[in-house]
Parts: sequence; structure tokens; C-alpha cells
Amino acid sequence: MNKQLKVLMIGAHLDDNDFEGGGTALKYIKAGHKVQFLSMCNGCGGHHENTPEEIAKRRYKEAQNVAQLTGVKYDVWDINDCELMADLETRKKLVRYIREFNPDIIFSHRTNDYHADHRNAGVLVQDASYLLIVPNFCPEVPAMEEMPVIMYFRDPFTNPPFTPNVVISIDNVIDKKFDMYDCHVSQVYEWLPFTHGELDKVPSDKLERKEWYRSPRIPRDKVLSVEELQKYKSKNHSEYWEAMSAAKYRDIILKYYGEKANEIIFAEPFQLSEYGKQPDENEIRRLFPF
Repeated sequence: MNKQLKVLMIGAHLDDNDFEGGGTALKYIKAGHKVQFLSMCNGCGGHHENTPEEIAKRRYKEAQNVAQLTGVKYDVWDINDCELMADLETRKKLVRYIREFNPDIIFSHRTNDYHADHRNAGVLVQDASYLLIVPNFCPEVPAMEEMPVIMYFRDPFTNPPFTPNVVISIDNVIDKKFDMYDCHVSQVYEWLPFTHGELDKVPSDKLERKEWYRSPRIPRDKVLSVEELQKYKSKNHSEYWEAMSAAKYRDIILKYYGEKANEIIFAEPFQLSEYGKQPDENEIRRLFPF
């Protein structure tokens, strides 16, 4: 392995990094690199029955279960869900946090998302980016020598559209990514099904509910097109959702994986942000060494 990379994924909530970058995080860890997750919010809003205090405690424990499963360091800030603001104090808090970890690459939300917390998390990362190298801003933590590369998580919004620069195959870690989902019990088996009107469909048996969340299963004997995948559509972060990016961005996968791209079923796409360091092609391949 070349120089160990330091990878920071910044989500608004305790499952955002897992959903949009969990497979890539697993690949970094598998390759010997250091990965850190930050949830800016404490999870207190994500339930229909638990009190804010109860669900915040549950969600923190679930995040630490992910940490134990994967080896990622999972930090959680004590900011209430739906109250994350892109203000000066939070910007300073983020600058200090990033400098202390000193990452080579950061992943986070774009700023045109349905959730105000997601949008503000993206704004905070953008606002912090240049300040990371300004010594007189938050001088109590030494400034970084250069800005890290910043990548955006995928999202479905179209104004402007998400346009990935890198698409990472996660075929060899897809089972463990669903194990990460399975750690977030309060979300994937309770809160999200409740919001989708499907809470009554969740099986009570632990193995059955895990399979329910993963379903529909995608065939392994051929690579499906976007149109073919539509018949497998699900409201869950099912295999359908994990396969759609590979089908949709096959041309980008071809650029990095060559003919192997035609065998890839599951993938995670990322868009380069203009706010961080602008890497050349060699730097991109160094930062995504798989």
C-alpha cells in the first residue's frame, strides 16, 4: 500500500454517510486507509414513537455498532435534527474538527437537497473549505497545508443535476454494506418504513426483516440497464438502489475499470466539488486506489 489516506465523510444525520458512501468507506478500510464518519446532528428527530432523548441515545448506539462492525470512527455532534444552521460558530467548529483529522479527501452533501440539515451540512463544508488553510482563522488549531479534495454524495435532484466524476464498484462489499444498514434498526425498520407508509410490512424476525430491506434482489447472471432495473424498484435502500448507479453511470465506470465495468452490478457515484483542491487524473486515481 502507498501512503495511508485519511478519509472523512460528513453527513447531516447518523445514517447519511452509510447510505451514500458506506461501500466506498468499506473499500478504503479494507485497503488499510483511515476512515472517519461525522454526523453533525444527534438523531433526535428520527422517530415516530420514541422521545427525542430516547431516539438520540438509540441512534448513537446504532452508529457505534457500525463503528464496531467496520472499523470506522463514528463521531456525532450534539446538534438537534432539523436545527443544523450554517452559522459562524458551527463553521468554526467544523474547521477545527477537519483540521484535527487533517483528511486527504472529504465526502459530503450537495447544497440542493430536500432536507435543510443536508443543505446546511453542504454549505458548512463549502464555507470551511478555504478557511482550512487560513492560519488566522481559528488559530488555536494549526491550519492545513492545503485544502483536501471534496466530493459530493449522490442525490436525485436535477437543478442542477448530480454529475459524478468518479463511480466506485462496491460489488465485493455489498453484503457488508447491508450489514451497516442493519445496524440502524430505528431507521431502516421503523422510522423510514413509517414515513413510506410501510411499517406494517416489516417482518418481526431479524433475518427476515434484513432480507425485506434488501429486497428485491438483483440478478447476478447479467448486468441490467436502467430500464430493466425499473421493474425491481423499491422504496427501501434495496439492491435496486445500489444497482441503479452502476447502470446509470456505466460510461464513467468504463473509464476507471475498463472491460470489467461490464460486470459491475453495484456502485457508488461521487461528484467533484469546486470548493476543495482540484485534483488531476493521477491524483484522482491515488485518492480512489481501487
